[in-house]
Amino acid sequence: MSTALPASPAAAHAAAHAPVHPLLGGPIVSTLLRLAVPNMVALSMSVLVAVAETYYVGRLGTVSLAAMALVFPLAMLTQMMSNGAMGSGVSSAISRALGAGDGARASALALHALVIGAIAGLLYSLVFVLCGATFYGWLGGRGEVLAAATGFGAVLFSGSILVWLCNTLASVVRGTGNMRLPSAVVFSASLVQILVGGALGLGLGPLPRWGLPGVAIGNIVAMALAVAALLAYLQWGQQRLQLAWRRPRLAWPMFRDILRVGALACLSPVQTALAALLLTGMVARLGPDALAGYGIGQRLEFLLIPMAFGVGMAAVPMVGMAMGAGQVARARRVAWSGSAIAAALLGVLGLLVIVWPRLWSGLFTSDAAVLAHADLYLRTVGPAFGLFGLGLVLYFASLGAGRVWAPVLAGTVRLAIVVGGGGWLMASGLGSAQSLFILVAVAMAAYGAGTAWAVWRARWG
Repeated sequence: MSTALPASPAAAHAAAHAPVHPLLGGPIVSTLLRLAVPNMVALSMSVLVAVAETYYVGRLGTVSLAAMALVFPLAMLTQMMSNGAMGSGVSSAISRALGAGDGARASALALHALVIGAIAGLLYSLVFVLCGATFYGWLGGRGEVLAAATGFGAVLFSGSILVWLCNTLASVVRGTGNMRLPSAVVFSASLVQILVGGALGLGLGPLPRWGLPGVAIGNIVAMALAVAALLAYLQWGQQRLQLAWRRPRLAWPMFRDILRVGALACLSPVQTALAALLLTGMVARLGPDALAGYGIGQRLEFLLIPMAFGVGMAAVPMVGMAMGAGQVARARRVAWSGSAIAAALLGVLGLLVIVWPRLWSGLFTSDAAVLAHADLYLRTVGPAFGLFGLGLVLYFASLGAGRVWAPVLAGTVRLAIVVGGGGWLMASGLGSAQSLFILVAVAMAAYGAGTAWAVWRARWG
């Protein structure tokens, strides 16, 4: 057994006088905003992607809109698991290693993260390409809607490995405190997705009109380009992490450091997606108009998650580095400051759609019945947006600290409300659109309040 040698006086002096990383020493709110703004700018392009794709699909008809409503929760699950959950586990592990001054461990963790992303992406593709029709049928898809959803999902989920690799690589870079590069890549990829997906979906110019599969191909092309750009940056554009490609040494402790946060955190987006899927199935039984309107409103709800990601992903490395350096009090201040910013941001958005729901719903359809359901959803659920944002950023901060149970338990409460309340409403014959949308709002508010209470009670040390 070897013993560690004591550090030399010169090394100790150098460590004591090493420059403090800005994530460890800078003012909390201004540093959070500086990191969050690039994320939010990039993710604003994700909002535009969602708007553009729903616009394309709206041009294809109500059947296509309903089909997208069936596929969309599973597509968002890909993003939430690879970026928000496992991705935050990656950023958390790397930032904690860098906060403790262990660059070699951070480099090793980056390589292990890529292995996890590749395996998870392949498994995701296999499940949702082979079994997609079954899932859409469970959600209430029938006839033309089911056929359209199956074709769309088969193309979209065949590229899941690219989505997982893209988000894993972006999370590696974010773990070092660099938000600008991954944000620039995401921004550019979103622009490519809008252009390619729109051109192939609608058959612009000399291109064929492929409909929903064409929109899905736009996503695949964009993710492939993003993966290439992020790999090139890690290989040649920075010095903080050194990836050992030729003789990689994979070890279970490195996988465990990522998975003990990321794998458990994956339960949270699964709970969110399962709640959305169950509600989608309930609304589908009210008819295509209700399902299409709900899909328009639900898309905005899912876009709240990427908007909160802008602040949450900034909080992950700040909390992680603070925890790695033993600055627990600073880590908690980061968590609460970030959650307050997100609550204010999403609260304002909720107020806007309560007062002017057509700012969103009017973008996608002119069908009066569909618009009525979409507006009802937005006005009913909008008041809960602020609490939802609060809970989401506290979720990210908990991942940065390596403390996952609090947000997972809050997500369990949200799912229980949907399952219990939705089951009772449908069984009792009270499952109208309005009652189901009220259930959504109650579940969202419970998630935010529950996460805040759990984080307040949790001990980070």
